[in-house]
Amino acid sequence: MKAEDVRAKSHDELASELVNLKKEAFNLRFQAASGQLENTARVRQVRRDIARIQTIMNENAANSA
Repeated sequence: MKAEDVRAKSHDELASELVNLKKEAFNLRFQAASGQLENTARVRQVRRDIARIQTIMNENAANSA
C-alpha cells in the first residue's frame, strides 16, 4: 500500500483498514510461532502498512486541530 492510496481514504476507511491489518499481524505472529508461516516478508509488510496508516491518521488529526 502506497502513501498516496492511504491519503486518498477517509478516516473511517483508514480505521477499518487499521483494524484488519492488526488482526492480520496477530495471526501472522501465531503462524510464525507455530512454524506455519510461509511468507515471512508479509510480517514486515503488514507492520509497515500499520505504521503508514497511523502516521497519516496522526497527520490528519494534527492538521484539523
